[in-house]
Amino acid sequence: MDWLQEIDGYCERLTPAYWAEPINAVTNAAFLIAAFVMWRRVKGQGMPLAMVLVVILAAIGIGSYLFHTHAQVWSAMADVLPILLYILVYIFAINRNVWHMKPLPAALVTALFIPYAAATIPLFQFVPGLGGSAAYAPVPLLILIYALLLRHRVPDTARGLAIGAVILIASITFRALDEPICAQIPLGTHFMWHILNAIMLGWMIEVYRRHMARV
Repeated sequence: MDWLQEIDGYCERLTPAYWAEPINAVTNAAFLIAAFVMWRRVKGQGMPLAMVLVVILAAIGIGSYLFHTHAQVWSAMADVLPILLYILVYIFAINRNVWHMKPLPAALVTALFIPYAAATIPLFQFVPGLGGSAAYAPVPLLILIYALLLRHRVPDTARGLAIGAVILIASITFRALDEPICAQIPLGTHFMWHILNAIMLGWMIEVYRRHMARV
């Protein structure tokens, strides 16, 4: 694998230059702002998993910034790996503290996300216009499944999860539209993926925080 191979995957990028995607790069500050807000809300509340999610949220912003400035294979990994880690930690947190699973069962159920994603991503690839965003589409579906299963057990938490899924669906829509409407909007729409994702990820931590505060 050539870790320095250039990647041009977004409407805004026209050259390999560092600042070829200024809007896509700068809007990653939204992740850092969301992380700071949630850090202030969860610190001192005895919620270690929430604090881990806050740290990962900040890492998502840093990794995405690196990708939209360097746009190489290594920075692409720095972009996607924190997102995957956030998903896995969040699933574990819900399994552990909402479903009240013991640590090992919670971890085993969390690990099922990998085969779940492997099975569903090819299906989402058949959706017209979704393109590379199909890799993210299983996530809001899974959140909605959790919300549905939890609607009677913890209705407020289930409602919060459903809201998060709706925000993520809107975010994925903007990500998918980036290339198709590039000719009409040269700036692209990928920056909205950053802004809405930051809101959504911060909100998901807040949903977890509120649940933990009630128990």
